[in-house]
Amino acid sequence: VQLQASGGGLVQAGGSLRPSCAASGGTFSRYVMGWFRQAQEKERDFVAAISRSGGVTFYADSVKGRFTISRDNSKNTVYLQMNSVKPEDTAIYYCAADSGFITTRDYNQYDYWGQGTQVTVSS
Repeated sequence: VQLQASGGGLVQAGGSLRPSCAASGGTFSRYVMGWFRQAQEKERDFVAAISRSGGVTFYADSVKGRFTISRDNSKNTVYLQMNSVKPEDTAIYYCAADSGFITTRDYNQYDYWGQGTQVTVSS
């Protein structure tokens, strides 16, 4: 499956952004989807994950209550609604697809990755 992330950009602290990730070449509803981020000179970190049906979601503590992951299986797209953003949210955001059954935050379990979209939060 191919993943194409978009919707990043520059936003002021306290603002909102909604990156999305479109999938093609596979049956989207068969994949757990996740968002990860990598800030400059740091490791890639888990942000959020959503089950195949969308009924189960997980979040990193750092974004819980501010970010919401969702998916539309009819559009083969997963979204990350980012509210009340902070400068420390600045990173490249990657979407990923996992063909397993368990909704996981372990990036080693994800089989496919998008190219990333830059999110920059100004203070």
